[in-house]
Amino acid sequence: METADPRNSVPPGREARFAGFVAAVVGLALLVSALPLIGLPDRLPRLPAAFWAMAALAVACDARPFVPPGRRHTSAVFPSTCFTFAILLGWGLGPAVAVQAVAVAVSGWRMRHALWRTTFNAAQYACALGAAYLVLRLGPGGLFDGGRLGWTDVTAVGGATLTWFAVNYGLVSSALRLRFGGRWWPSVRQALPYELLSTGSLLLLAPVLVTAARASAALIPLVLVPLFAVYRMSRLSTEQEHLAALDPLTGLPNRKALLAEVAEQVHLHAERVAKGDRDAHLALLLIDLDRFKNVNDALGHAVGDRLLVEVSARLADVVGGRDMLARLGGDEFAIVAGRLDGVDEARELADRVVAALTEPVSLDGLPLDVGASIGIALFPEHGEDFATLMRHADVAMYDAKHRNDTVAVYAAESDHNSAERLGLLADLRRVLEAGPPAGRTVRGGDGAALPARLAAGTDAGGTDGTGANGAGGRWWSRRRRARVAVDGSDELLNQILTGADPTRRRAGQPTAEPERPEPPAVRAPVERVEDAAADVGVITMYYQPQIAIATGEVVGVEALLRWRHPRRGMVDPEELIRVAEQSAVMRLLTQRVVDDVVEQLAKWSAAGVHLRAALNVSVRDLHTGEIADRIADRLAAFGVAPERLQLEITEGALMADPRRVLTTISRLHRIGVAISLDDFGTGYSSLQHLRRLPLAEVKVDRSFVLGMADDADDAAIVRSMIELAGALGLRVVAEGVEDERTWRMLHSAGCDVAQGWFHARPMPADELVTWLARYRPVHPSGGPDAEVPRRPTR
Repeated sequence: METADPRNSVPPGREARFAGFVAAVVGLALLVSALPLIGLPDRLPRLPAAFWAMAALAVACDARPFVPPGRRHTSAVFPSTCFTFAILLGWGLGPAVAVQAVAVAVSGWRMRHALWRTTFNAAQYACALGAAYLVLRLGPGGLFDGGRLGWTDVTAVGGATLTWFAVNYGLVSSALRLRFGGRWWPSVRQALPYELLSTGSLLLLAPVLVTAARASAALIPLVLVPLFAVYRMSRLSTEQEHLAALDPLTGLPNRKALLAEVAEQVHLHAERVAKGDRDAHLALLLIDLDRFKNVNDALGHAVGDRLLVEVSARLADVVGGRDMLARLGGDEFAIVAGRLDGVDEARELADRVVAALTEPVSLDGLPLDVGASIGIALFPEHGEDFATLMRHADVAMYDAKHRNDTVAVYAAESDHNSAERLGLLADLRRVLEAGPPAGRTVRGGDGAALPARLAAGTDAGGTDGTGANGAGGRWWSRRRRARVAVDGSDELLNQILTGADPTRRRAGQPTAEPERPEPPAVRAPVERVEDAAADVGVITMYYQPQIAIATGEVVGVEALLRWRHPRRGMVDPEELIRVAEQSAVMRLLTQRVVDDVVEQLAKWSAAGVHLRAALNVSVRDLHTGEIADRIADRLAAFGVAPERLQLEITEGALMADPRRVLTTISRLHRIGVAISLDDFGTGYSSLQHLRRLPLAEVKVDRSFVLGMADDADDAAIVRSMIELAGALGLRVVAEGVEDERTWRMLHSAGCDVAQGWFHARPMPADELVTWLARYRPVHPSGGPDAEVPRRPTR
């Protein structure tokens, strides 16, 4: 359904000023043309046949004006302009105004203009003709009375033409300014070239028409030939421009048309916002079809195209004629919905779209299930221009996909590519390219300085990589519960005893404990960091001990990333990984962690400390064999045994692409690097994967371990996972061990290794050496506290 022409209505909120302007133009037109029109009846019998031929053609041509094809008819070309301007040149103002008024009345009736609009159009033409007539009067006069035309006559005609166009276009622009407020100029400026070409050509044809009329009235109809040629060329050009804004497959508007529509609707809705209207919201819905690629791959692009046509028809039925539906390319569509009360109406529209796509599409008897993910951005809350609204709708659409939802409204916290995060990504790249601080003196547990070749940083080619944070889990997402200070009169004594015997720090403390702030991240290096990285901080690795529960011995550490930014403070590791994971910086980050951890293992070996170090890698790292090559090269360069290094992969990474991941970890297994399955129990991995993968251990996710002392369900889940891993011959590590009772329960359940704040917080490498020197193994003992709570019988 075609929308009504908005210029037929009086602008809301500006009725008085607009009506006053229309009245002023009409009054000026009457003043200009009153005297010539009064004497017109006496002149009519004496006017030649050429005049009557031009008058008839003017009215007949305006009965079918050229309206550019498009969604809205906001402009038209009226051929009567050529004839009425020729009448002005040949027979004066009165006949020209009269013929123009009749032509405007006919065209207004055919185009269903409001009466006030038709009156205003007739008045604006009368004013333009009157101004042009005054310019002609400044010339020699008797322009076409006979004789040869001179340069002064040509100059007068040119001046009259420019005056007619300036006055007419000025009156129209003023009306638009009153109609659209401060946003009138973009529309006027955009239409000016088209008006100059179309209306200017008609005006310049008028002197030729009058010259032909001097020879014979029979020549006047011949002007219809060039007029028709101009008409056809203009129409073909406009139709091509219109087709350029359509999608050739579905016939829907394309991105270009969508941009123009949003720009226009933003202007209209900005007026409603300024007036405080309730229906002042504009929604941009971005629709991405789910599983469409599967259809293309399995059935071919021809079937995919037919599916898109069917989907576009269903979407068109939902949208109707009020809103715009566009296809952006591929399997992406967009809807522009205006005059909404708020986000609830936008969600209702999105829900109708989802419902329309729920029913399978039948092609050649084959039902195809095609769902959709929809992102919503609203004007003015989420943006005030097309680019911003489009980007935010795109963010919301991908947010819906990641949450396995169908509809999502834009939220700033889901925008991982904000200016702030892009700046953080740039700083991360700079700090990685700058490399680790060089020239530090690293000492072993006995205080002896390590050899210079080991204390020095890696070569320039190894300044990339990944690190980690927190305790008991992945290096990018470790957050620890807070701990309270040890009570006692002798604080120093308590600290010493606590460091030597970890069970003492939990004696007499309740399970639920208040939070304490994250430990300080990176100590200022002794030497000054390179100037290139001075304003982006320093990345370093922290290490958290892993304790064998049965013996209390430290059997390994997990490498965790820390980055203290000079302006942002301690960067949240989860945000850091979200920013880096979708860019090439993730590769640099992974390489940096591999380099730092292998180098640190070599330093510890030189100091007599032999530990296994575990580090995490992202799913992107496992999609290629580059990480296996990097690890093999670093192990060989530093002379570190492969069994000293262990890689932790998450169940989510495993499930994302099992085949490619299996290829990479199989290579690492052949090298001798152990593989640990991190966050076990959260990624829905099957027993088949556990059986096929070359795993050495599984890490029970901290979300289960934290609650097992109080929750029978969590305790049952942990015990089941320990028994399953044991049956498969895998070592079990429990992360997030926060209190003594959990530690003893894990021992009772048969868990092998514990990691968490109960034993030690993550710490820099030099602090870890000091901690190891004073650490004394503690053996768990049995007792009632070690019993796992049982679920009550239902």
